[in-house]
Amino acid sequence: MIYYIVALFVIALDQITKFLVVKNMELGERIPIIENIFSITSHRNQGAAWGILQGQMWLFYLITLIVVCGIIYYIQKHAKGKLLLGISLAFMLGGAIGNFIDRLFRKEVVDFLYAEIINFPIFNIADASLTIGVILLFISMLMEERKSKEKSYGNNGTSHS
Repeated sequence: MIYYIVALFVIALDQITKFLVVKNMELGERIPIIENIFSITSHRNQGAAWGILQGQMWLFYLITLIVVCGIIYYIQKHAKGKLLLGISLAFMLGGAIGNFIDRLFRKEVVDFLYAEIINFPIFNIADASLTIGVILLFISMLMEERKSKEKSYGNNGTSHS
């Protein structure tokens, strides 16, 4: 199924980029891409977004397993014929598994993308994928809601009985 291929692509891209950062950069090293705007900065995180829940690996293992099972369930049961929903879930699945692999094998998550211009916390491909997936899911839900209302009320706003 195409959704699992998308998830595998996200996982591969995430893990390859993290491998390159770990092997080629010292912790804390910064490579400016666009000076004072964006850089590659080698960072590690034992928590979640913005460094919360540092060192709580057991919690991340549990949450990730539940989330991954839920996403696979939704892909199997609800994404058939709904491309945007399926793609959004695929991005979230790939992102969740990408960071799970880090936590499982490294006991920390490798982060390296730094939007300096807004001083955004350093993140990685898996984090970006999760964010993109959530945004696409939100758009998908809005589109479904709009379709549902159009079916109920038609284009002129009156109910069809």
